[in-house]
Amino acid sequence: MCGIVGYIGSREALTVVLEGLHKLEYRGYDSAGIASIEKGELFVYKEVGKVAQLEKGVERKGWKSHLAIGHTRWATHGIPSEKNAHPHLDDKKRCAVVHNGIIENYDAIRRLLEKRGVVFQTDTDSETIAQLIGFLYKGNFLRAVQRALPLMQGAFAIAVVHHEQPGEIICAAQGSPLAIGMGQEEMFLASDAAAFLRYTRRAIYLRDSEVAQITQHGVEVFAADLTPIEKESEDLTHAIEEVTKGDFQHFMLKEIHEQPQSIQNALLARFSKEYGTATLDNLNFSDQELQQVERIVILACGTSYHAGLIAGQMIEEYARIPVQVEISSEYRYKNPIVRDHTLAIAISQSGETADTLAAMRELHEKGAKIMGLCNVQGSTMAREVDSSIFLRAGPEIGVAATKSFTSQLVVLSLLALKFARMRQMSAQEGIHFIEALEKLPQQVQQVIQVKNPIAMLAKKYAAAEHFFFLGRRYMFATALEGALKLKEIAYVNANGYAAGEMKHGPIALIHETSVTVAFCCDSFTYPKMMSNLMEIKARAGRILAIAPEGAPDIEGIADDVIWVPPTLDALSPVASSVAAQLLSYSIAFERGTEIDQPRNLAKSVTVE
Repeated sequence: MCGIVGYIGSREALTVVLEGLHKLEYRGYDSAGIASIEKGELFVYKEVGKVAQLEKGVERKGWKSHLAIGHTRWATHGIPSEKNAHPHLDDKKRCAVVHNGIIENYDAIRRLLEKRGVVFQTDTDSETIAQLIGFLYKGNFLRAVQRALPLMQGAFAIAVVHHEQPGEIICAAQGSPLAIGMGQEEMFLASDAAAFLRYTRRAIYLRDSEVAQITQHGVEVFAADLTPIEKESEDLTHAIEEVTKGDFQHFMLKEIHEQPQSIQNALLARFSKEYGTATLDNLNFSDQELQQVERIVILACGTSYHAGLIAGQMIEEYARIPVQVEISSEYRYKNPIVRDHTLAIAISQSGETADTLAAMRELHEKGAKIMGLCNVQGSTMAREVDSSIFLRAGPEIGVAATKSFTSQLVVLSLLALKFARMRQMSAQEGIHFIEALEKLPQQVQQVIQVKNPIAMLAKKYAAAEHFFFLGRRYMFATALEGALKLKEIAYVNANGYAAGEMKHGPIALIHETSVTVAFCCDSFTYPKMMSNLMEIKARAGRILAIAPEGAPDIEGIADDVIWVPPTLDALSPVASSVAAQLLSYSIAFERGTEIDQPRNLAKSVTVE
């Protein structure tokens, strides 16, 4: 979850690293810190809170240096505090470490070092890295780091500096992303290449158990036994985008408004209307290979998991391929049965979700082909899968996913269309499906245009502390996603349920102060949904419905209705989700919460 940045070169290193930390703040904002070396002395400064606080403190110090490492933290071990913030030092204050990930055996390492007289200062697992390297240091910096790595269990990316080696940074990776950017007589490192794209487009990525020694003049990469490795640099083709909120109060609201365009981008040049099929770019599987697929496993977490649930239903309905949708964090601990002709689809906005990467690696080892769906070129997922499909959603700064979710739905719809046309769907049916897809940008724009009435409804319901989000069939996973949005940014207890399951227990919680948000855009189950809502109304529960324009009976049941344009059942989650995003945003706004960077959350979940 945390973000690390490093620089060595002729520029003012502290300025470069602070700029990079701002770009990585989506990865954590509990605390931040920076370390540099000047004239053989190691300087460290840390602050609780966001990078802006750190920046003010560093400016007051007036330090100058040509080498620095920095960190923005999302706490895993130890409360957010100045003491627990990175960088961490060894007890002799000779070396400093920044770390992304978790050291699972930190307690054993800590006890071992304490028996040898090492004094710890923090509650974190990360301090053990600095203390271990400091303990092992005997004059050879690279060797000390290399000896420490096999003693640490878990997933991590680290960058280390030592005051006796002021001209180098040592870094290493194990199950966590780390990019090294190469400039002219200057070098960069970061958890995400976006941190240094302003300065260079050439980078290498460290793989598991690799160690890199970085100087101003270049980088040497070594295997675990310090055997040199030749690594080819990659050209980072994704554009540098200076993202601002513009006239919007929050990034999340801006990104909700961007969805007509991001959906259009997801569709662009990816279908043939003449033949009624999808033509996905850069798909490295032949049509023959796709025709041979007999089973699909979808792996994802959080919002991406909800997109996977909707996609699984769509693929089974249209292509008649059995689909198993799995939460990555649970699937990685199964012993899955992988038969021939199994395709795994891994979904992650960032392409760095640790659990999804681990699960897809497990499947790959068992012989499955892996297709990745992500938004970030150069991400770990994009580099490891057999074939990638990019969302083209553009940078998403708000922690709560909005445009990436609807882009996932659109790309997965195209994939379902491709599978269906290879099997049983006629060309005319394919054309009809594409025509519905083409209408989505305008339909989403129509939903955005009613944001003011939605904001008025939010005023009415913002004080409620308990929400149920209900749906059936395609609307079930849509309800799960709607509930997640409200939990994430408004800190409200919101539970997503299949509407038919309410009477099997949860209906006991319905009373006059609870609110039910009912997703009613699945035409096949609409009559049953009305029956479920009548059960809630009979118990004095308040109902806010999201329904297609012209839907019968709903106004007589619901207290309020948000109308959305009608479409195919399979595509109805798109407009319905945008309505739910606006509702959650407006409720969070009324409650005065931190919308773009909600408490305890980070955008990219790179630890288990």
